[in-house]
Amino acid sequence: MSVPKDHIYSPSTQEEIRLASDSARILAACHGRGNTARLRLIDDDKDITVPVKAIHMLADILHMMEQNQAVSIVPVNAELTTQQAADFLNVSRPYLISTLLDAGKLPFHMAGNRRKLYFKDLMAYKEKQRQESQQAMQALADMTQDLGLMD
Repeated sequence: MSVPKDHIYSPSTQEEIRLASDSARILAACHGRGNTARLRLIDDDKDITVPVKAIHMLADILHMMEQNQAVSIVPVNAELTTQQAADFLNVSRPYLISTLLDAGKLPFHMAGNRRKLYFKDLMAYKEKQRQESQQAMQALADMTQDLGLMD
């Protein structure tokens, strides 16, 4: 079975937003049995077993739909251009190239004469940045408390 790619969806209607909200709440609470859960598709009169992770991903998509937000699903091994990577990290392309790629902070490979990045490397970099920010905020909070500035 092939899955169509590049679906373009129009903004959600009020009824779709309500359905997404109700469904997201139910799916987010699904614990399944171990790593899988069994779903019943009423329209096709079928039971299917799916990974619980997939149910939670669907709940996240429905939550974004409830907020009328666009969602993009990107395979972790997808190759991105420097512009796509910069957009994902919310930085300029020149900053990405000079500060992150040329400085060796983010791996890339060449495809012809173009730099390409794997999405999984961007995700790892973003997670590392999040952890460093969290540690810096904790250090600042500790310092503030040590200095008695929280009184």
